[in-house]
Amino acid sequence: MDIIGNYHTILFGLAILFGLYMTWGIGANDVANAMGTSVGSGAITVRQAIIIAAIFEFTGAFLAGGHVTSTIRKGIIDPAPIANNPEILVFGMLASLLAAGVWLMIASYRGWPVSTTHSIIGAIVGFAIAGIGIDSVKWVKIGQIAASWVVSPVLGGLIAFILMKSIRHLILETDNPFKSAKRWSPAYVFLVGFIISLVTLFKGLKHLNFHLSVPMSFAVATAIGAVITGIGWVLIDRIHVDAAADREFHYASVENVFAPMMLFTAAAMAFAHGSNDVANGIGPLAAVVSILESGGQVAQEAALPNWILIMGGVGIVVGLATMGVRVMRTIGTRITALTPSRAFCATLAAASTVVLASRTGMPVSTTHIAVGAVIGVGLARGIGAIDLRVIGGIVVSWFVTLPIGAVLAALAFFTLKGMFT
Repeated sequence: MDIIGNYHTILFGLAILFGLYMTWGIGANDVANAMGTSVGSGAITVRQAIIIAAIFEFTGAFLAGGHVTSTIRKGIIDPAPIANNPEILVFGMLASLLAAGVWLMIASYRGWPVSTTHSIIGAIVGFAIAGIGIDSVKWVKIGQIAASWVVSPVLGGLIAFILMKSIRHLILETDNPFKSAKRWSPAYVFLVGFIISLVTLFKGLKHLNFHLSVPMSFAVATAIGAVITGIGWVLIDRIHVDAAADREFHYASVENVFAPMMLFTAAAMAFAHGSNDVANGIGPLAAVVSILESGGQVAQEAALPNWILIMGGVGIVVGLATMGVRVMRTIGTRITALTPSRAFCATLAAASTVVLASRTGMPVSTTHIAVGAVIGVGLARGIGAIDLRVIGGIVVSWFVTLPIGAVLAALAFFTLKGMFT
């Protein structure tokens, strides 16, 4: 208690600094990962991606990012042994924020799309082992997370593969691909509106006092999908055959039909990401603020003030703008060549997998899903269409995220503990 009282201001300042660093990492990696397909396909520019993210990530974080967050990330550790030593939890959460931020910075610099969630979980596990004891970690939960390394990309890839095959069958392999694209595009636009609406209704609004039954959620998602279909139809109807472009690339006009759809997917995924993952990333910050403001009380849940949500929204946008281009390049160009139609399939597949996971409770990673979806799109054209060397590097980065986060957090914990005690 004396440590919290004596160093309250310094600890509070460190919490804000490390929290900003962590959310910067989310923007540089997670958000860049979400926007990479749109940028890599040429549907939008990097500048447009930053603007879309600035608007919709921030809106999602502030309106639906959640006002209550679990202080112990996803229940992966038991804080009971340190109930009478709240400063240990403060040091641990600060160390976790710093460690996860450092790893996200390294991964983003290298262009590796890693999981923000796994980064912070690995960091918290490292602190728990170092500061509480190995028995405080709920290893069954860690096993479920490890399983998601396989489940997430496989599900995303399978759905993307099926979507890409459907586009090839219904549009690209017909006698008049452009005419077929304009005929079927409203159906695909409806899927975007419907699926993304379900993501938000099922997951993005879970922290608000806004509860709908499953049938009502489907009804609302259907209505939103119909509205978006109408807007998309107006935009697509204005697109005409570009004979000159078709001479260089046979499907150029067809891809132009899919380009407007990517605006919807980019905006919707940014909102969904902001509402789902920003509060998760700043959960440790909320825990520290709660303990400091209460004078040392360790609660299972802590209020998530608006200023923290705003700070999180600002941090992710700055992260995307300053270093996000490296991860966007990996997702959008290095795994496989993306066109608007392929990027559309990958993004829609990722959203569909998130909906499936949110309703079944499967432990999945949105980052891993997105990477798997891009691989699935590439495999629809044959294994030669994907760069196995790049994929190998990405997979290795996934496996080392948890242990590296843990080691960095343990080192940061002992450093902070030594400085203040």
